[in-house]
Amino acid sequence: MVDRTDPKPTQQTASRRSFLKAGLMGGAAVAASAGVARAAGDPLITEVQDWSRYLGEGVDAAPYGKPSEFEANVVRRSVPWLTADPVSSINFTPIHELEGIITPNGLCFERHHGGTATIDPADHRLMINGLVDTPLVFTMEDLKRFPRENRVYFLECAANGGMEWKGSQLNGCQFTHGMIHCVVYTGVPLRYLLEEAGVKTTGKWLLAEGADASVMTRSIPMEKALDDCLVAFKMNGEALRAEQGYPLRLCVPGWEGNMWVKWLRRLEIGDKPWAQREETSKYTDLLADGKARRHTWVMDVKSVITSPSPQAPVTHGKGPLVISGLAWSGSGTIKRVDVTIDGGRTWQTARIDGPSLPKALHRFYLDINWDGSEMLLQSRAIDDQGLVQPTKNELRAARGGNSIYHNNGIQTWHVNNDGVVENVEVS
Repeated sequence: MVDRTDPKPTQQTASRRSFLKAGLMGGAAVAASAGVARAAGDPLITEVQDWSRYLGEGVDAAPYGKPSEFEANVVRRSVPWLTADPVSSINFTPIHELEGIITPNGLCFERHHGGTATIDPADHRLMINGLVDTPLVFTMEDLKRFPRENRVYFLECAANGGMEWKGSQLNGCQFTHGMIHCVVYTGVPLRYLLEEAGVKTTGKWLLAEGADASVMTRSIPMEKALDDCLVAFKMNGEALRAEQGYPLRLCVPGWEGNMWVKWLRRLEIGDKPWAQREETSKYTDLLADGKARRHTWVMDVKSVITSPSPQAPVTHGKGPLVISGLAWSGSGTIKRVDVTIDGGRTWQTARIDGPSLPKALHRFYLDINWDGSEMLLQSRAIDDQGLVQPTKNELRAARGGNSIYHNNGIQTWHVNNDGVVENVEVS
């Protein structure tokens, strides 16, 4: 049950009033309270540094801009033992290093089943066939003549957090929750293309097929196809990256990432689902009684604290501390995020900052004064449909412990007195 009472200030809550009071005392007092004041005479500020002494590189040194060399650690990472071969594997978005809600293109997680397809857009085609009035084949130039839209959506792998079904496994939110990204997609609403082909009244399902070596195929109900699906060719303003389906991919907002078929080449209309490999032997939910649930597409309401977390420990000691995280729901927008620092005994309402868009990531913050005592950090998201993120025990009680997919249980981080953070479970 969600605690909907207004949180009372605690010893560790950093109130707006305390910060304003510190501000009135002058900038030095604010700096001191934040633990960032430095002794007078620091040579890094009193002496001229090399970067101010010599000319730097010109505007043409990097025709395609790259991050600073000091951000070289902010990269996708894989877990080699998760899969048998890197060609059919996954790497993870470093969500502990990011802010806001938009994921840079070069950091969006990858999941491949047959490696990255390299396709010249001039040679790429999209076919619509099956139960349609007029089978059609589109070139990329054809598609770009349709009215286009820009939409911000998260994409989450159904296996995100899958290892955590059995308890705490991977020590880092990049690995527990990093199979997710959120970008601005540009493309053509799928319904425009289906209207052009003319879907017959018996056409109730759509089969999306990719052009990669694995020939990824997924069945999608026609209601969803005609609702908010997008055939995208841009992300964050530039062409899709090769690993993200260049030159064309399908967007299925709020639904599991495996359905967002990359290198999209064919859409077949039928009267029933196809029962393809990726919706029978995979991407089903094995229950306690041995039965498997099929067609569990929606990515349920979920959140995670990204900092502090195992890869983002507290290094500055006691004092003001910003707790930051992400929340999302495949059913709509996030209306509230509760945060606890004591393993769920008491909860405080976090501040959601930045855009709040349906089926997109939401950024939340809780500002506290940390007294150096141990913490058990958790976040709990509630969406605009009234759906509440469950504990892991609540999830297991409903579905058993055999599953891999759709783990939206509450995540716990333990922070010790030195600021070191570990993945633990308090359910």
